[in-house]
Amino acid sequence: MKKTFIQGGIPPEVITKSITDHQSKTGIGAHSIFLGQIRADDIEGKIVKAIEYTAYEEMAEKVFHEIREAAFEKFELTCAHIYHSLGVVNVGEICLFVFTSSKRRKIAIEATEYFVEEIKAKVPIFGKEVFSDESYQWKVNT
Repeated sequence: MKKTFIQGGIPPEVITKSITDHQSKTGIGAHSIFLGQIRADDIEGKIVKAIEYTAYEEMAEKVFHEIREAAFEKFELTCAHIYHSLGVVNVGEICLFVFTSSKRRKIAIEATEYFVEEIKAKVPIFGKEVFSDESYQWKVNT
């Protein structure tokens, strides 16, 4: 199983490396990328400054693996990478990186959307919105 979690925000170097590592794979015709970024939401007059992510890591990694395997059965993918943050991720930082590759763009795009929706629906990851006044609340996925 591939390791999915990264402590803190996902650094641009991880994203760049994923892209550059695929330049030599000449059977790929398309890549699709989703980057989830932390927003400075205004919730009842309080501004989000960060989200602190926690997870049941062993269980979550297993679910990530199951989603990845299902995606490879459903779509003609060349490869796929998923990274999700744990710990504190500040506003403006990336918390979710999904990268798919295929011979055709439509497949890569559909697979990326599949990954994002499945992750949101099935992976036991919990986010605590931390406000600028240091108060917090548990995030509700929409």
